[in-house]
Amino acid sequence: MLRFIIQKHLTLIAAFMVSFVFSTIANAIDIQEVKSEGGIDALLVEDYTLPIIALSFSFEGGVSQDIAGKEGTVRLLSALMDEGAGELDSSTYRAKLEELGISVGFSAGGDRFGGSLRTIREDKETAFEMLRLALNEPRFDGDAIERMRDAIRTSIIRAEADPSAIARVKLRETIFADHPYSRPTQGTEESINAITRDDIVAMHRKIFASGSVKIGVVGAISAEELAGLLEMTFGTLPKEANLQEIPEIKPKLGVVEQIDMAVPNASISLVYKGLSRDHPDFFAAHLMNHILGGGTFSSRLYREVREKRGLAYGVSSSISTREQTNFLIAGTSTRAENKDEALRIIKQEFERMAKEGVTQEELDVAKKYVAGAYAINNLDTSGKIARVLVALQTENLGIDYIDSRIQQIEAVTLEDVNRVARELLSVEPTVVTLGPATQ
Repeated sequence: MLRFIIQKHLTLIAAFMVSFVFSTIANAIDIQEVKSEGGIDALLVEDYTLPIIALSFSFEGGVSQDIAGKEGTVRLLSALMDEGAGELDSSTYRAKLEELGISVGFSAGGDRFGGSLRTIREDKETAFEMLRLALNEPRFDGDAIERMRDAIRTSIIRAEADPSAIARVKLRETIFADHPYSRPTQGTEESINAITRDDIVAMHRKIFASGSVKIGVVGAISAEELAGLLEMTFGTLPKEANLQEIPEIKPKLGVVEQIDMAVPNASISLVYKGLSRDHPDFFAAHLMNHILGGGTFSSRLYREVREKRGLAYGVSSSISTREQTNFLIAGTSTRAENKDEALRIIKQEFERMAKEGVTQEELDVAKKYVAGAYAINNLDTSGKIARVLVALQTENLGIDYIDSRIQQIEAVTLEDVNRVARELLSVEPTVVTLGPATQ
């Protein structure tokens, strides 16, 4: 009920309540640094409330490692990692996981390759052995490759007929041109068909390395127990990854692209300058964006586009940070006949933010909500906490970040936010729209 109230009615009272919840959860988290005998590092939160262990991990190297003409290789690799390992074929491997209630999963991100493990304490040795097999001895059997290839191909074909997916592809191509970030994450029908087993094996060798893995663990396990299991699971991987270097890129701004398509709803995307996660002004930008369009039901964009004019069901903005780029993006979907008006209002609100900034009252409310919502969204389950522990490492936030975050937010001044608004938003954005051509 608390979450519903916060999302629907952001008030000072609700913000204070969320801040209290954050403080309660954050103060209960005791993070330990664990190192195995062979040098595998992890962050651990011991918690014996339930006999459950949740592990999250992340390797350097995501879909940006795909080579031209073989786009979709990393996505296909992620789909195959739990399709049999060692002497266990796909059905046998999955049956054993299901029998013991062990969950093993993998995911391909833009810059990193992630995964997770969840098990009850009494089966921890078996669970970590199953993960070890998947990481070190994936089978990549021919039938599994074709089954996963077919599934991804079906997804690609579906996306080719999805206006929202078409607009995302066009936006990515527009702002990143020939950079690896411009490539389709799932690949194309042509590229996914061109991928061979050798390509998959080579990509596995490139990405999976003990020296690049970041690990977070939460649950009923001691540091000593975890150290041994980490060494067993990750210690036999190659030490160094063999990744291609991804160059930095600034998104191209000031471009206007219209995709003519006879659809009842038009989509609108705008891209502005952003800030990297480690920039000193990141929290000033984060708070500014929350007020502008990140606060969903409380934001200026929502109020002007949805509440006052009924032009769209939802509208939002967010700051996107990747290892080699960052930007602020806003978007909405609206009836085709409302496209020009919705775009005008969105741009108007960005211009107003750049020129006038925010008020002290808006900033005070945003600070309280942003400080507290982090706990509600990220620290309420063991799996989420494990992912946060990984993020602390991949984003170089420091082991004290959960505690220091509130102080960093409180240190942001009105002048900081308004200065950042001017710096980021006083530009001509790239605008990509999809819908019927304007008559």
